[in-house]
Amino acid sequence: MGKVDLCLSSEGTEVILATSSDEKHPPENIIDGNPETFWTTTGMFPQEFIICFHKHVRIEKLVIQSYFVRTLRIEKSTSKEPVDFEQWIERDLVHTEGRLQNEEIAARDGYATYLRFIIISAFDHFASVHSISAEGIAVSNLS
Repeated sequence: MGKVDLCLSSEGTEVILATSSDEKHPPENIIDGNPETFWTTTGMFPQEFIICFHKHVRIEKLVIQSYFVRTLRIEKSTSKEPVDFEQWIERDLVHTEGRLQNEEIAARDGYATYLRFIIISAFDHFASVHSISAEGIAVSNLS
C-alpha cells in the first residue's frame, strides 16, 4: 500500500474536537482537501483541534497551511480513545504577510491514532488553518 494523505475526510479522518467554531468556517474545512476553505479561531489563545484517523497510522511528513499562526504544538496519541497525548512537535512559524504559511515538517516516530494541534499564540487576534496534510501509511485498524 502506497503513501496517502492521511488527513483527508475522504480517508475516513475526522476532526473530533475544536475549541472554537464559526458556522462559516467549521473545523471540518481543515481536512476537506479544498485549500479555499479554512477553520478560524474565535477568541483567546491557546486554541486547539483534534484529528482522529480511526486507524493506526505512520506519518512521515506533515504540511500545515495556515495564516497568522505564531507558535504551534502538535501532540500525538496511539490510544483507542483521545487520551494520553504526548508532545511531538513544536514550531514557531514565520509570519507571511498576504499569503498562507506553508510549514513542512519531516516527522520522526510518527505513529498515531490521534493528533492534537494547539495554536499557542498568533500574530493577530485570529488565526486560520486551511489544511493539514499527513503523508504516510495506515499501519493497522483499531481493534
